[in-house]
Amino acid sequence: MITAASATIAAEGGDTFNAPGPSIFDLPGIAGTEVTKPMVQLFLAAILVFGFFFLAARKRALVPGKLQFAGEGAYGFVRNSVARDIIGSHDFQRFVPYLVTIFFFILVNNLFASIPFIQFPTFSRAGMAYALAGLSWVVYNGVGIAKHGLLGYLKLQSVPSGVSPVMYPLLVPLEFFSNILVRPVTLALRLFANMFAGHILLVLFATGGLYLIEHVGGIGYVAGPLAWVLAIAISFLEILVQVLQAYVFVLLNAMYIQGALADEH
Repeated sequence: MITAASATIAAEGGDTFNAPGPSIFDLPGIAGTEVTKPMVQLFLAAILVFGFFFLAARKRALVPGKLQFAGEGAYGFVRNSVARDIIGSHDFQRFVPYLVTIFFFILVNNLFASIPFIQFPTFSRAGMAYALAGLSWVVYNGVGIAKHGLLGYLKLQSVPSGVSPVMYPLLVPLEFFSNILVRPVTLALRLFANMFAGHILLVLFATGGLYLIEHVGGIGYVAGPLAWVLAIAISFLEILVQVLQAYVFVLLNAMYIQGALADEH
């Protein structure tokens, strides 16, 4: 079986093209340490997000300057279009800092994949995506337990309303599995898979185009530049995907929090 990691294409001269696979995500430690590039990017993203909002809020004025205006717009986008609209006007305010933080933290880490000399999506490492999803799982379940109590919350999430008790043996395990266990997995998998696949696709077109020009010749002189054009087009598409994945992650967090606070399932 030919896998993404081992697929090869032979040229006339006998040289082969090794298609990029999961191994391209195994980055060595920096300067011989255990610290890897994605770890540095996590800290850098945290510093950038904190620094931006700190500077935007440091000198607040009635007539905002450019930085304050940008900060207020960024904050207001998550506050109004996600937190308030999804969670509701009664409970949303206390969750705004969390939702703003995770949205821009994920967004910056995703955009690292499109920034020259960085060009690596942090959350293409599954462990980092699952760690963030695990934090979200703790938050929305903790909110639900705090409001309804442990047993009340489990009942709310596992026992569907308006259903005959005869169906409980079938539906209760499915609801519990879906609402309690599967949510963090799908939340992380969606983010990880999109970042992982997009990066592999870009590397494939970039390295494949170079291989076609250097080793194939003939039609390769046409196909190679075409592959690079497609790589550029995919790069712009990836920017859209990077923004959308940050938005979807925070949107689902808001929906899960709203469901945990609701009095009916």
